[in-house]
Amino acid sequence: MAKKENFNPLIANAESAIYHVPVMLKEVLDGLNIDPSGIYVDCTFGGGGHSSGILQRLNESGRLFAFDQDAQAKQNLPNDNRVIFVPQNFRHLQRFLRLYKVTAVNGILADLGVSSHQFDEAERGFSLRFDGPLDMRMNKEQSLTAAEIVNHYDEARLHKLFERYGEVTNAKTLAKKIVEERKKQALTTIRNFKNVLSSVVKGNPNKYFAQVFQSLRIEVNDELGALKEMLQQSPALLKSGGRIAVITFHSLEDRIVKNFYKKGITEPIEDINPFGQSITPPLQVVTKKPIVPTEKEIKQNPRSRSAKLRIAEKL
Repeated sequence: MAKKENFNPLIANAESAIYHVPVMLKEVLDGLNIDPSGIYVDCTFGGGGHSSGILQRLNESGRLFAFDQDAQAKQNLPNDNRVIFVPQNFRHLQRFLRLYKVTAVNGILADLGVSSHQFDEAERGFSLRFDGPLDMRMNKEQSLTAAEIVNHYDEARLHKLFERYGEVTNAKTLAKKIVEERKKQALTTIRNFKNVLSSVVKGNPNKYFAQVFQSLRIEVNDELGALKEMLQQSPALLKSGGRIAVITFHSLEDRIVKNFYKKGITEPIEDINPFGQSITPPLQVVTKKPIVPTEKEIKQNPRSRSAKLRIAEKL
């Protein structure tokens, strides 16, 4: 018999509540249309909030695979033998499920937001609120950090990065300034980085640096590449009638998910289909428009304000 604990579906425990508040929990659970005896994947386990909600709807035969590349997430695992923790990036979804002899699942969830825990730990380097190292790694075992990027990428590459990933209005000026300043001193801390760039900030400094930090975080963790790889694997993994739910937090992610659901592609169609053949999407869109948090949820959890939930079903 499965060993289960009495979870509050909003939070797995006090630690995970601090770690990350699950966004649009009810909407996610309803949208996945959970089969009580099914197999589900939480691609971004984090604090376990969404996972605990899924477990509430599974019976003793159901199983949940919890992926998270951040080793600290493992401390939030419930004492429940229906859960298998996989300490890997979700871009390796299919590969690691096969190790457990799983070739098809009933549902996939990916919450692409950075956890509150990661934002609130100064040494992780994600937040503008603290001084700390320019790190931003989700997986601490990887070598590439934000400091490596700002100190070693050439000016053209920095320009493209800030323009594409952060939509920074003066990306070219910013890149040039970074290259000039790093000749004088290595840019290794958040405070130092913000101080030397203060003269090129346009508009609201908090908004400006939020865009800059978003750019660096996406590059450090190859977030868009990982998302594309996961989406491309999902149709083959989902059982007929199975669903995938993805929560995005900025337009770049949302555009990729929307295009994949509608067209079955993650790149512009002219790049992969130059002859204009019709492509049959492998998924059927469930949410014609993205689901967004209620005003009540945004008030309770301001970090949810930019979230969008899109759901699709395997044909």
